[in-house]
Amino acid sequence: MRFPEIGDVATTDVIKISIKKTLNSAIDTMYKSTHRNIIVYDDKNQFFILTASDILQLKLKKIDFSKLLSELNLKKMATINKEENILDTIAFLENDIEYFCAINSDGSLYGILTHTDIISNIDPETLMENYRISDLININKHIHKTSANIKASEVLGNMVGHHYDCVVVIENQKPIGIVTTKDIVNILKNKSSLDEPISKYMSHPIESLNENSSIKEAISFMKEKSFKRIVITNESGNLTGLIQQKELISLSYSRWAVLMKEYSTELSEINNLLEKKNQKYEKLATTDTLTGLYNRYKFTELYVSEYQTMAKRDNKMSLFIMDIDYFKNINDTYGHNIGDKILQQVSHILLKYLRNVDIVGRWGGEEFVAILPTASLENSLILVEKIRAGIEEYVMVEDIKLTASFGISEVKIGDELTDVVKRADDALYEAKNSGRNCIKYK
Repeated sequence: MRFPEIGDVATTDVIKISIKKTLNSAIDTMYKSTHRNIIVYDDKNQFFILTASDILQLKLKKIDFSKLLSELNLKKMATINKEENILDTIAFLENDIEYFCAINSDGSLYGILTHTDIISNIDPETLMENYRISDLININKHIHKTSANIKASEVLGNMVGHHYDCVVVIENQKPIGIVTTKDIVNILKNKSSLDEPISKYMSHPIESLNENSSIKEAISFMKEKSFKRIVITNESGNLTGLIQQKELISLSYSRWAVLMKEYSTELSEINNLLEKKNQKYEKLATTDTLTGLYNRYKFTELYVSEYQTMAKRDNKMSLFIMDIDYFKNINDTYGHNIGDKILQQVSHILLKYLRNVDIVGRWGGEEFVAILPTASLENSLILVEKIRAGIEEYVMVEDIKLTASFGISEVKIGDELTDVVKRADDALYEAKNSGRNCIKYK
């Protein structure tokens, strides 16, 4: 069994433009080619990506589209030589940008590689057939969804502000459409009004997969439809989950390793590659790449463990959700680089005040969540107040002062994570409506 080289897998059908051109020129090129991304290059063989979401964000900020691309803060793309083995792409999965460049020996652009290209080169027949989709969505129930009558401006604003790449439109708990970056391109191209309901611009009818389908069927479905994600429903047709390509890759990885060892001609090479990448990949699967805190998946797993300990020992346990107040204003005023640094500083403050037994994770965007084992609601209020005051007193990068709002809930016997998070989230909503920079509990 031989694994392909990057050059055999990379997509060469890409559009590119010089960094010396204007933003208007880039948009025109995208429209003509119907691509939703464009590669921007400079004289040093550095490559950047401009996406439909980036363009929408610039439009909302009222940026002059006659600006040169060199004046924009574009996302730099990682590169890999086209002659490298596809196994070497595993390290790139920890990159927030899902695209990276395949380059020639002289550093020039050969093509781009995406998660789709990786999945397309995994034979579904070799994947685990005993895993059901429901095994995966049990730890991924957080879906970005909206109603059909919500204004497009509100939906797209949330997509940009919170870095969503898609939103599912639902009616009576059933998915009726989806809004992705491709739809954003069409809205921009047609200069459509953002005051219309999002149902006017969503892609529909929506194609979904039953939660009882196998991982093998999910990958086949994704390959056949050329989808980046799959909407999951139950027997009643209700929305239950959303699976990204990256999650399927993670599940496939362990099976991949077994297959590799069966081929003695590549055993030494593959084992060396796996040894180098195993630690990075394990970290990718459990931590948030920006803050180093636990990600949502690992946090969910740890909640189950801590809940079992609490129930067994008849202890108390609490959970809080924290949201940085007016964080969107910081991103809009100072840029996302400063926003990212602030998220890292806030993470350090949380770790400073939390106990060694506490478990903290990044819930998404500017939201953080923590489990407080052995802590009653009363004890949690004391600890969280220290964190609130610590954040308020801290001088962030660029001399920025900020505050945070908190929602706390004590875990009850029988609580799933979704139950306690719902109560804490309701309390957080109350804190926001009470003027922010405060703590509420449910």
